Amino acid sequence: MLLEHGMPIVWIEGEISDFSRPASGHWYFTLKDRDSQVRCAMFRGRNALLRFAPADGQRVIARARVTLFEPRGEYQLQVEHLEDSGVGALRREYERLKARLESEGLFEASKKRPLPTVPNCIGVVTSPTGAAIRDILNILGRRFPAARVIIYPTAVQGRDAVPQLLEALSLATTRHECDVLIVARGGGSIEDLWAFNDEAVARAIRAMPMPVVTGIGHEVDFTIADFVADLRAPTPSGAAELVVPDGATWRTGFARLAQRLLQALHRQLRNDSDYLVAMRRRLALAHPGQRLRQNAQRLDELEQRLGSRVQLLLSDRRHRLQTLTTRLARTSPKAEVQRLTHRHAMLDERLRRALPQRLEALRQTLGTLARTLDAVSPLATLDRGFALVTRVDDGALLRDANSVRPDDLIDARLAKGTLRARVIETLGEKKE
Repeated sequence: MLLEHGMPIVWIEGEISDFSRPASGHWYFTLKDRDSQVRCAMFRGRNALLRFAPADGQRVIARARVTLFEPRGEYQLQVEHLEDSGVGALRREYERLKARLESEGLFEASKKRPLPTVPNCIGVVTSPTGAAIRDILNILGRRFPAARVIIYPTAVQGRDAVPQLLEALSLATTRHECDVLIVARGGGSIEDLWAFNDEAVARAIRAMPMPVVTGIGHEVDFTIADFVADLRAPTPSGAAELVVPDGATWRTGFARLAQRLLQALHRQLRNDSDYLVAMRRRLALAHPGQRLRQNAQRLDELEQRLGSRVQLLLSDRRHRLQTLTTRLARTSPKAEVQRLTHRHAMLDERLRRALPQRLEALRQTLGTLARTLDAVSPLATLDRGFALVTRVDDGALLRDANSVRPDDLIDARLAKGTLRARVIETLGEKKE
């Protein structure tokens, strides 16, 4: 209990020796290095999940629990996970790079671009001699042969893979002749696919000006390139199927559309034929010649009515002219002018006689009014020795001696001229 529950899960690296696989399906082996060794057991439920079969001499990394094998009194490691030592290092590097790029937002779904519905040109970045390109060309030719395909050849594994991949992606970007780009290779180990886990390749794919679809390895293989691409396909063939529509489906759709168009044309032709028959019937019922004859007869009738109407109108105008001539003769302007001339002379004579009489009457009236005005004029009072006295300061008419003070200046208007005087003393009325 101390060993199994007191110690945590351990990671241990070493070389496999004494590997055995009995009928039970369990694995038993020893992990050793230069100085020490430890016995290990990996039960069937765990080893069935591995994608490789261990062998003596292979260096591996194991995740295990420390246990005690009681029958022999030996401690051993109960292995839960096993991976090739080289593969383990690559896996750790893969997880580290994936976490960093994901934190930068290169995997965000909002940055994924939609694929064109009908691409005119498809670019393929892959090996020109591998099975992947044959599968892709086969699928594209079968599904949508109208699309043009451009291959950007590159190595897909080995030391030259990353530089050539970057060069192919750069060429596709510079030429920019494709609507969508496929980056693909067939299946393989993690080492074989490692070029597609390179950071520079991942960033180049994310920076492509057109949508990128990856089809790398098998369905269970995931690379960094798959996460940064706009769409991931499980295989190269799957990528080819995703970038183009199904030509057979389109042909079926076109056939249905053609059938519908043909039916619509037949229906329109029948409608036009029925309309033409109806128009012919209407034309037969209302032939232009018949209408012309009717209109000619109507024109003759209107012409006769017009002649009668003109004669009647001329006769009426002639009679009216005679009447006006007779009335004009009775009311000649010359006679009217003579009458008005005589009336003017008579009125002029009456005016000449009435004007002196009117002037004399007005003169007498004016004299009477002048005498009446003189009788009530204050100037006439002044002629009798009276005077109008005003105060010089404000021009007020003085009626009361108490309204001035000694030394005030006053003006006394006489019948002829005005006197200015200074008040020496006021002699007002005595108040009772």
